[in-house]
Amino acid sequence: MKRRFAGVRRKTEFSPNHVGNDLRILSLTADALAARGHEADLFNEGEEIPGARNYDLIFSMAQGPEGNRLLRQYEAEGVRVINSPGSVLNCYRAMMVTRLPENGIPFPRSMVIATGSRSASMSLALNSDKVWVKRGDVHAVHKEDVTLVYSESERRAVLEEFHQRGIGEAVLQEHLEGDTVKFYAVRDADFFSWYYLNGVLHTPIDELRLTELAFASAEILGLDIFGGDAIIGPSGSISIIDINDWPSFAPVREKASQCIAGLLIRKADGHDHHTR
Repeated sequence: MKRRFAGVRRKTEFSPNHVGNDLRILSLTADALAARGHEADLFNEGEEIPGARNYDLIFSMAQGPEGNRLLRQYEAEGVRVINSPGSVLNCYRAMMVTRLPENGIPFPRSMVIATGSRSASMSLALNSDKVWVKRGDVHAVHKEDVTLVYSESERRAVLEEFHQRGIGEAVLQEHLEGDTVKFYAVRDADFFSWYYLNGVLHTPIDELRLTELAFASAEILGLDIFGGDAIIGPSGSISIIDINDWPSFAPVREKASQCIAGLLIRKADGHDHHTR
């Protein structure tokens, strides 16, 4: 049965250094759907989709609050959206750093703070000299949105800069020593790929455990198409440090786009209550 899909491109401000890669994975997914005999129209984040209720499914890379607010309206009208707007908002750091550890995911100690706060020493709260300061909503718009700092004065300077830019909340997160790995995955599609972002210690990785933690994190947040980062500690321990809603899949996008298309078709086939 021929299905109709609408794809939503990510707004360029939410794709720092990845504008081309993000556009490419969405376009390849649309091409894969078309190659299987389906229709796939692409729209921009925040742009209204004419006749949205006539599509079987919307696949979206939208990350901003306005774009996801519009998608939530379509959901309320009965249109399925993947990743769902709710799952994307769950990936905003102020939400994610609470939900994952509360559900048993190994995660660095973190605290959410108002950027205009004048509270006492933040380093004491995390008992760490090296602390990451990260904006509390979308993952990054500027390189300064994720900054490793070494002193209280540096922390306050970054928070003040966030405050001046209208960013209301920030996350303070302890720095974990070890190897950083990046991963990409598609739920219900037998797709999981990882690589070293940096291999300092070259500690042996328990791939099964990494896979389990990645998919468990996605289930907690409600994601179908996702990626993330993890730290492999000197003892081999694995800590999730970030989960991303629909990353670029740049190193593996050809295969990933095929798996994503298959997932979308299966989801659409199970969600066929629309009328034409």
